Amino acid sequence: MWRLVALLCLLSVFARACTLPRLPPLSHELVNYINKANTTWKAGHNFPNADLSYVKKLCGTFLNGPKLPVMVQYAGDVKLPDSFDPRERWPNCPTIQEIRDQGSCGSCWAFGAAEAISDRFCVQSNGKVSIEISTEDLLSCCDTCGMGCNGGYPSAAWSFWTEEGLVSGGLHDSHLGCRPYSIPPCEHHVSGSRPPCTGEEGDTPKCVRQCEEGYSPSYKQDKHYGVKSYGVPPLEKQIMTELYKNGPVEGAFTVYEDFLMYKTGVYQHVSGEAVGGHAIKILGWGVEGGTPYWLAANSWNTDWGENGFFKILRGEDHCGIESDIVAGMPKISSSSNRF
Repeated sequence: MWRLVALLCLLSVFARACTLPRLPPLSHELVNYINKANTTWKAGHNFPNADLSYVKKLCGTFLNGPKLPVMVQYAGDVKLPDSFDPRERWPNCPTIQEIRDQGSCGSCWAFGAAEAISDRFCVQSNGKVSIEISTEDLLSCCDTCGMGCNGGYPSAAWSFWTEEGLVSGGLHDSHLGCRPYSIPPCEHHVSGSRPPCTGEEGDTPKCVRQCEEGYSPSYKQDKHYGVKSYGVPPLEKQIMTELYKNGPVEGAFTVYEDFLMYKTGVYQHVSGEAVGGHAIKILGWGVEGGTPYWLAANSWNTDWGENGFFKILRGEDHCGIESDIVAGMPKISSSSNRF
């Protein structure tokens, strides 16, 4: 009898496995399958001319890496709203609204950190300090963070900021700050004005401890530091309290093949295999169509997702989004730059 039961269970598992879709990544079939599934988000065609191996390189975050000391926020004195968008709460902080482009480099771990750190300088100074922290400086000079364009640890990025400091630096070819990003944007998605993403420009930049010509103060004088860096407990209310009190954080999660096709809505995994670990900036939260979400900023330019932003299911540690959140507090001084 037990053999029959075991056989039936085995057949049931096999039948279920056979019904799961095995659809080519980045394909029309995958887009159609997601949109017919009547889930909480819509898919579309991104990366139409790219090879999956190139897209995997963009997911350059090593998950489950070194841990920072955990900071528990006292939430008793905070009444958390149903939705929270820091772009509305801190409208005088321009970096909160900014979407960057990592180009042909697995530097998402550095982007998520530099973006959230930039935001926190403004938030914690009540809008008096506006700094665009250099992703280039973090990516190229943090030897303990990982392997540059070939991946890194978000926690190590925040530790580097508090211990070694980071200079200012804007987007590619912006000539803003000490060390702007040197890797050019490329056409991740649909046909457009930027050159195609081939991966050939994705070598890690050299650590040059000097500012670009014409910028002052000096590299050493331009350093901006964190007072402390820490991990945020993987609890929904703790993350919400951290965002509400202190500003955006860096998060990391597992990217699946269907996430690459995200256009709008609240993402939750529908189909496809894991592509890799990816770091992003988490800004706020809300509810859409009855589904709770985290609001996040990606670093694949503005023509991906909702003008570069996306929403992902909140409260269920979906794809590990709540398990690896890091943040820190900036050192505000009178010498902090404004630009």
